[in-house]
This record gives sequence, C-alpha cells and structure tokens, in this order.
Amino acid sequence: MKKFGYLLLGGVAVIVLLSNLAPMIALGISLLIMYFAYKGFIKTNSTFTKIIWATIGIIALFASASNLPAILGFVAVYVLYVVYKNWNKPKAAKMKEDNDPFTNFEEEWNDLKGNL
Repeated sequence: MKKFGYLLLGGVAVIVLLSNLAPMIALGISLLIMYFAYKGFIKTNSTFTKIIWATIGIIALFASASNLPAILGFVAVYVLYVVYKNWNKPKAAKMKEDNDPFTNFEEEWNDLKGNL
C-alpha cells in the first residue's frame, strides 16, 4: 500500500514537473540574464552603460517575477527525489514484545549477572 502511495505521489509530481518545464527554463534564462546584467553594471564606469545594464536587469527581473510559479516545478523535482530515495527503503523491523514475565526476568537476570 505504501508503494501505491509513492507511485501516486510520484505520478502527480511528474505531471506538475512537465507542466512547469517551460516556465522553469524561462526562469533560469531570465535569472542568468539578470546575473550578467548585474555583473556588467558593476564592471562599467560609464553612466550611459550603467543605465543600459540597469534597464536590462529590470526587464530580466520582471521576466523572473512572471515565471515565479515555476517554483512548483522545483518542488516537484524535490518530491520526485524523496519518492526515489524512499522507494526501496527497507521496512523498520518490528520487535515483538514478549509479555511473558519469566522471559523478561531471565533477560534482566542475565544482564545483572553480566554486570557483576
């Protein structure tokens, strides 16, 4: 039953990832343009060139803001990663509690004898 839940969660994450793939690429490109605009703005000494780089940076900032829903795609990638890591995770071994008082007494007695 747990595998079915992982399969369902992974399927939904794949659908969300595929639907947000283009905005994710556009977000990456606009962030890259904004980075290069910032670097060009810092390196130049000319006022006119600073205005040009600032304008390019502001346009890239608005383009990045319009692609902000692409963050859902990155969340889907993380969910897929978690599902992949937990898919073949071994089950935790259930320790059977023995309610027999004599067995518990024998274990405690052996522990006490070992400590003396």
